[in-house]
Amino acid sequence: MAAAQGHSSDHSDGIRGTEKTAGDRVDPTDTNPLPPAFRRAVEGLRAVRLRPEIEADPTRPPQRLAPYAYALEAAVVAGEEDLADGRLVLLHDPAGHDAWKGAFRLVTLVRAELEPEMAADPLLPEVCWSWLTGAFEARGLAYEEASGTVTMAGSHYFGGLAERRPATQIEIRASWTPREGPAGVPDTGTHLAAWCDLLCQVAGLPPSPAEPGAGPGAGTTSGAGVVSLPQRRGPQHP
Repeated sequence: MAAAQGHSSDHSDGIRGTEKTAGDRVDPTDTNPLPPAFRRAVEGLRAVRLRPEIEADPTRPPQRLAPYAYALEAAVVAGEEDLADGRLVLLHDPAGHDAWKGAFRLVTLVRAELEPEMAADPLLPEVCWSWLTGAFEARGLAYEEASGTVTMAGSHYFGGLAERRPATQIEIRASWTPREGPAGVPDTGTHLAAWCDLLCQVAGLPPSPAEPGAGPGAGTTSGAGVVSLPQRRGPQHP
């Protein structure tokens, strides 16, 4: 099974802090260490065991959204085909952030390619958003200030590409504030598990029991109460 703490191709560990670059390793003897709450939150992400269909790696985090950041990119893979992919970013501001209503924020981008007939469903954006909130509910997660967009974009091919079928990509962008637990640390591992539930649902995979050690909600099926998207096909690359 894949683990969330795999290594990316640029050898980044996915962490960015005020005095650190994305490629710096965490050194316990560092005179300017990462905040303990942020370190524990990152450790929670790295400890999660993922479904075998998911390949995940740390990636370079954004530079100006928060004093500290950690980022993961993941893809749902079947054979050699990517069915869906996405990015999850953990932001931390030790001083707190008024807009977040907390010291942590999770930000995500999830995208997948759909069959054109599925994209014609006018309720599809609302359904996709319900997959995100449903994943939180299935895992028993508490969160606040959720916001986001669901976007669909279609492509038709001409000339030398005329033989390719029309394609429609759906993109979910969202952010939310995870409820902080003891010592001000959110249950990031379970939030990652819920995010992976969303990623698999967008990819059209059937629900699977939660991975052992995922935290509250372990043993519940992903995407409970919502319908998976049928007849998916993975993104096509030129």
